[in-house]
Amino acid sequence: MRVNRILLSSALVVVALVVQVSVLARLHLPGAVPDLLLLTVLGLALVYGHVGGALVGFGAGLLADLAPPADHAAGRYALVLCVIGYLAGLAKPENGRLKSATGPMVVVVAAAIGTTLLYAGVGALVGDTAARHVGLPSLLFTAALYDLLLAPFVVPGIMALARRAENDPLAETGSAAKSADISSGWLSSGTGLKIGGQRGGLGSLKTRARTRTARVGRIKGVKRL
Repeated sequence: MRVNRILLSSALVVVALVVQVSVLARLHLPGAVPDLLLLTVLGLALVYGHVGGALVGFGAGLLADLAPPADHAAGRYALVLCVIGYLAGLAKPENGRLKSATGPMVVVVAAAIGTTLLYAGVGALVGDTAARHVGLPSLLFTAALYDLLLAPFVVPGIMALARRAENDPLAETGSAAKSADISSGWLSSGTGLKIGGQRGGLGSLKTRARTRTARVGRIKGVKRL
């Protein structure tokens, strides 16, 4: 991942985790808790693609596993968000622009349900049966509902920030200058000419060409005589 991607993703993930733990988790809503961290991963995955989404999801999930008051095994939520980030990144539009809000909303609902199911499934493998006592159907419904209501206020802003970081004018200028240097070097190595303000090489070639033409004309004149 690029440096600007790492910095932006780290900042957004930390802010989302702090808000979720200190604010959203204390609302005591029925059923699930609004997953701001998941929405952050989805917004970044829709811009960075499946590889970037998987990396961001793994880092965000691992941070959530280690942050208090985590009461589950470390790596459990990292695995879940890594898979969800990868799958969400596959829905990235080819041109980077979304034509409507229908696609992201479908991704949000599918990710909320998939995250709950994967988290409960991994918990069942390690002996955690808390989802059974709370009620899995109610968790699925409330998770999808809360995330869908919160998504319009989170996902578009995160995607806009990610696109703005991708279109860094300094990075574009540096890459353009580098490509120009490479192209000039390619031309100079292929033709033997020195590119970049040295007109003497081209002038000497023209002089040689004229000299050869004059010699050919003289030879033809001698043969005619």
